[in-house]
Amino acid sequence: MNATAQIKAKKRSFLPQDCNLSDWASVEPYFQNLQNRNLDSQEVLLQWLADLSELEAVVGEDACWRQIKMTCDTTNPTLEEAFTFFVTEIEPKIKPYAFAINQKLLDCPFKDKLDQKIYFPYLRNVANSVSLFREENIALQSEISLLAQQYGAISGAMSVTIEGKEQTLQQAAKYLHDSDRNLRKDVFTKVSARRLQDKNTLNELFDKLLVLRHQVALNAGFSNYRDYKFQELGRFDYTAEDCFAFHEAVKEHIVPLQRELLEHRRKELGIEQLKPYDVDAEPVGRKPLQPFANGAEMLEKSIAVFGKLRPFFGECLAKMKEMGRMDLDSRMGKAPGGYNCPLPESGVPFVFMNAAGTVNDLITMMHEGGHAVHSFLSHDLPLSAMKEYPMEIAELASMSMELFTLEHWQDFFTTKEECQRAQWEEMERVIDVLPWIATIDKFQHWLYTHPRHSVEEREKVWKEIHQEFATGNVDWSEFQEYQFSFWQKQLHLFEVPFYYIEYGIAQLGAIAMWRQYKQNKEQALDNYMAALCAGYTKTLKELYGIAGIKFDFSPAYIKELSSFVHNEMQQLKAS
Repeated sequence: MNATAQIKAKKRSFLPQDCNLSDWASVEPYFQNLQNRNLDSQEVLLQWLADLSELEAVVGEDACWRQIKMTCDTTNPTLEEAFTFFVTEIEPKIKPYAFAINQKLLDCPFKDKLDQKIYFPYLRNVANSVSLFREENIALQSEISLLAQQYGAISGAMSVTIEGKEQTLQQAAKYLHDSDRNLRKDVFTKVSARRLQDKNTLNELFDKLLVLRHQVALNAGFSNYRDYKFQELGRFDYTAEDCFAFHEAVKEHIVPLQRELLEHRRKELGIEQLKPYDVDAEPVGRKPLQPFANGAEMLEKSIAVFGKLRPFFGECLAKMKEMGRMDLDSRMGKAPGGYNCPLPESGVPFVFMNAAGTVNDLITMMHEGGHAVHSFLSHDLPLSAMKEYPMEIAELASMSMELFTLEHWQDFFTTKEECQRAQWEEMERVIDVLPWIATIDKFQHWLYTHPRHSVEEREKVWKEIHQEFATGNVDWSEFQEYQFSFWQKQLHLFEVPFYYIEYGIAQLGAIAMWRQYKQNKEQALDNYMAALCAGYTKTLKELYGIAGIKFDFSPAYIKELSSFVHNEMQQLKAS
């Protein structure tokens, strides 16, 4: 498949090139134009859609840059004010226009003449958005956005002192791989104590979010926020009951495999009982892997690895480097986590992460790089809305890239043995992440179907669910208070509720993609690129079909794919 990373920014024909969102008055006339235009032919409708897409791209990219800059420096009040201005002064005023414009499209008889092979998902989303819109929710959603961003500021301010040096929690995590058990315990103790300092603050923040989200659901005619959010996320292909089946299948087929891997770790370490600070540790005499020294080195090696998989993939990362579209190293005052942010007008995305020199950072780079490739491949779709693909396909893009690149990770290491250790860590992560996904997802179902719960009830239920998916061979007795609030480290719960089961669905899909890759590399990569090029012009099941795999997370499929990963791990161990 031919593709180029030399993408060009979308040319403006509706808005002037120098138009910016300095205030609402500068952009409102364009929304008014779209709302008032007479759609009296199919040709006029197509031009109207093109103009709407351009406006959405301009507004969307402006909003993205405000958030990117703020997460890169949570200590800068000017950047926070710019983001707050958009959330409070622009976004709320857009929403009534967006509703009216969507309704105008649904009322237009010429919409039925649009090519349904391309436009069906878009029109379905428009109808879904109209059905959920309530004017009284505009102010609530603005307040939710502002509150959710406080999580990044609170977490970004967290640090601990290790060996006389102040370090972020992301930087501190690398010490948990060290073979010195006393050092690991000291670091884990400091990190847990630091997180517990903000335990009450984060509980209070979550309580505020919970109340507001529940009210949004009630306003829209739902009895709880879970059901509202399922519809808002456009989950047309599965239900809450399917999620419950996923939870049970993970418990039955994945947790025993995770338990086996942890027992292997315990024997390697030569200890009687695993503690939470042991689960990532190296045995005595073996140094933790350090695949790179800093973000710049990681990027150069990543470009090489991506290029070996397919030259186009490497060109995507090189283009982002050329345009300064990355912020990779961990530092004080930076928000936690990592993301790829598509920029709908210019087309070249932005990758943000907190690298500290670990294998987990390498995996994150492969992951976010997969998202970036998706952004490049979908850039030329006719409408901006067609690039707003479901997370289940977005995460398939990223998680598949992690596994596709495995065989080229030698570029990060000096010996074959080191590379194999890193590959083993990735396969462990593939297994380890599924019980955590099930834990977080099941917890969210409870949180939002019991909106009036107390903090004490929340801690009790979290402990029960956490233990339900635990392997039983890690002793948390010294850190029970931290264990009861361990959910607070998952930013999705605060910032993007219910966006988490997608990782589980996509992880299964990525394993299936990897199995396909093992059978026929070029065909698998062709299928992968074809699915990503389609953006959201196909349904979720159709996109998985284009990728050459099933959209399936049934117990039988989970058992089948977990057996494949287990066999791959046994082969790696024997090599």
